[in-house]
Amino acid sequence: MAPTLPLPSSYSQITLQSRPKAAIDPNLKSGTFKLESSVPLRVQDVKPGQVLVKVEWLSLDPAMRGWLNDSRSYIPPVQIGAVMRSGGVGTIAVVGAGVDGFKVGDWVYGQLGWTEFATVPVKDVEKINVSPKVSPSFYLGALGMPGQTAYWGLLDVAKIQAGETVVISGAAGAVGTVACQIAKLKGCKVIAIAGGADKCRFLEEELGVDKALDYKSKGFKEEFKKSVGYLDVYFDNVGGEILDLCLTRLKKGARIALCGAISAYNDPSPKGLQMYLNLISQRAKLEGFIVFDYADRYHVADADLATWVDEGKLKVRETRMVGLDHDRRAGSSGAPPSHASIPAITHSV
Repeated sequence: MAPTLPLPSSYSQITLQSRPKAAIDPNLKSGTFKLESSVPLRVQDVKPGQVLVKVEWLSLDPAMRGWLNDSRSYIPPVQIGAVMRSGGVGTIAVVGAGVDGFKVGDWVYGQLGWTEFATVPVKDVEKINVSPKVSPSFYLGALGMPGQTAYWGLLDVAKIQAGETVVISGAAGAVGTVACQIAKLKGCKVIAIAGGADKCRFLEEELGVDKALDYKSKGFKEEFKKSVGYLDVYFDNVGGEILDLCLTRLKKGARIALCGAISAYNDPSPKGLQMYLNLISQRAKLEGFIVFDYADRYHVADADLATWVDEGKLKVRETRMVGLDHDRRAGSSGAPPSHASIPAITHSV
């Protein structure tokens, strides 16, 4: 076993205690999650082929809400009593026997979970490159799963082309902000949908979308029709009424990349679509996709995304919380809140 850094004798972690039927209960004694303090940290438990990672940053994403449901999905649900699943970045603290290519202090990304220390097979982590321009936390957003999701959803599922009108909902979120910028880089007219004047101002003034619409405003639907006209591509992060609205504004051959449905994540009885017949009349396509299906091509997106960040063409915006206990507001937007000393990266939608 390789030499280690000075380590504490114990750490904290957060486990799933019960499955929510609607919104989560943030009480860490009687609610959805349980805070477990003073978990023994035993270096001798690191087996050959494993590494012990000191978790530095975690991501809080809307998709995590779906991982709590005990239902058929693209990934097994988090089990009761298990550490809450989450993407994370951290530094290697211990290298197990037989592990090559990694050393103590290396930065890595993986599904590390809501824990201060994670022992994982080395095959389940990826070494990441950090620099003055690239923070390790970028691999939880633009250079990580959200960036990959935006990339493949637009370029492979929706197959955007220069000059097309592209509508993106949840545009101020982790996936949405990257999707807006990729669509602009590819020469599209981009109409962004977000909640609140501040988010819309950010999307227009900093990310350069052609128009940002506040779905909370009274005149949203009329402004949407005026700004969009008819759309070629809709990248959907929210589902619900906005998806139905977009279904009424399809061009012939329009494509909808169905990425998420945050409007329904806490709804025990979500409503079905009403305007789907327009898919038939406009010979349009609605296609769901999961970013994990592109794992064998991640390197392609990695290269493009990293280049765009380095060249300043892809801007990265993060909301950083030092300590997950400061992120209670995330529970109302779909991502579960938690309480630990681990810093968190959150993304508004």
